[in-house]
Amino acid sequence: MRPSLAHLRAGVIGTGFIGPVHIEALKRLGIQVTAVCGSSASAAATASQWGIPHVFGDYDYKALIACPDVDVVHITSPNNQHVEQSIAALKAGKHVICEKPLGMNSRDTAKVVKAAAASNRVFAVNYMCRFFPAVLQMRAMVQRGDLGRIIHVQGHFFQDWLLKESDYNWRLLASEGGKLRAVGDIGTHWVDAVSFILGSKPSRVFASLETFHKTRLRPTGEVKTFAAADPATMTPYPVDTEDFASVLLQFADAPHGFASNVHANAAISQVAAGWKCSLAIGIYGTQGSVRWDLQQPNEIHVGRRDEPNQILQRGTPGFSDDVAGFTDYPGGHAEGFSDSHKMHYRAVYQHIASNGTSPILFATATDGHDEVRLCEAVLRSHEKHSWVNL
Repeated sequence: MRPSLAHLRAGVIGTGFIGPVHIEALKRLGIQVTAVCGSSASAAATASQWGIPHVFGDYDYKALIACPDVDVVHITSPNNQHVEQSIAALKAGKHVICEKPLGMNSRDTAKVVKAAAASNRVFAVNYMCRFFPAVLQMRAMVQRGDLGRIIHVQGHFFQDWLLKESDYNWRLLASEGGKLRAVGDIGTHWVDAVSFILGSKPSRVFASLETFHKTRLRPTGEVKTFAAADPATMTPYPVDTEDFASVLLQFADAPHGFASNVHANAAISQVAAGWKCSLAIGIYGTQGSVRWDLQQPNEIHVGRRDEPNQILQRGTPGFSDDVAGFTDYPGGHAEGFSDSHKMHYRAVYQHIASNGTSPILFATATDGHDEVRLCEAVLRSHEKHSWVNL
C-alpha cells in the first residue's frame, strides 16, 4: 500500500514556465501547495490562480523556506540561484526538489552534495524524463537482457523555440543559465535518461558546439519561456551560449552485465525548425533494439532482425507490468509531459513519506552534480577538440 502524501506541504520558488508545472502536478497528487515565491505581481497571480495561501513577493525565497507550513521546497528559479537556495532549504530542514541543472559549476554543486548528505532530508533533481512509462519500460528491457548485449545508443533532443534571432529567454545568457545552454538545458535530459536506462554513467565525452546566431535581439523587459516579443522593441546583444551540439559518449560498465563500454551519439539543438520537444532515444543490442520519442510518448518501437518488428503501446501487453505504479490510465488514454512530472513527484514524496524505504529511482544531488561535471567536460572537449575523461 502506498503511504499517504496528504500530510506533506510544498512551497514553490519561481513562477515562470516550469513553476506552475510543478504546482499542477502536486495538486493532482493531492499534495498541499501552501506557498509560492516570485516577483510580487507574478507570485500574487499564481497564488490566486491555484489557491495558494502564502505569497512571498520580491523573490523573497528565504521567507518561503522559513515558512513553517512548508515541508518540501521546489526550486524552479534561474540556474544561477539553485545552489544558494538548495543549501538554504536543506539547512532549514526542508526536503528539496531542484530544477536542472543543479548549479553553474561542479565546485558549487559539490557543496550541495555535501549539504544533502549531511542532512536527513530527501534531495531530488528534476530529471523527470526517467518517469515516462516508456523510459521505465526500456530500462527494464535493457537490464533484464531482452535486447542482448547493448552495442550502441543513438538519439537527439531537438527544439525550435530559439530558432529566430528575436527569440529571447534568460537561458540564452551564460551569466544566468550557465556556459552551456542547449546541452545544459535539454541535452542533460537525454544523457540522464540514457544513463537511467543503461544503469551506468558516461566515462568520457567528445563534443562539438556551435552558435548559429552570433548576435540576437533582446527585449527591454523579461520574456517568459516560449513567449514571443516584438522585434521592433528589441536591441542586439552578443550570444555567449551554443545553439546546437554534437556529442559522443562512452558509458561505463553497468552492473547488470548487458551494457559494457557502450558508445552513444546525440545531436542537441534548440534551432531545429518544426521540432517542439523531440527527445528521441534508440537502444541497439545484439538481440534487438528499442526506440522512443517524447513527442509520441505512449509508444515504443521494438526491432528484431529475424522476427517482425513491433510497436508496443503503454497499457497493453508487453508494456505494462514493468511500469506498474508509474501509469494511472488504461491503454489509449495518453499520458505525457505533465504526467512524467506527477510520477516523479509521487516517487519523491513516497520516499519522504516512507522514511526512505521506497526505491530511489529519482535523480539525487550526486546525479545532478555528475551532470554538471559532464557539462564542464563537454566544454573542455569542444575547446581541446579531443576526448575528455570524466
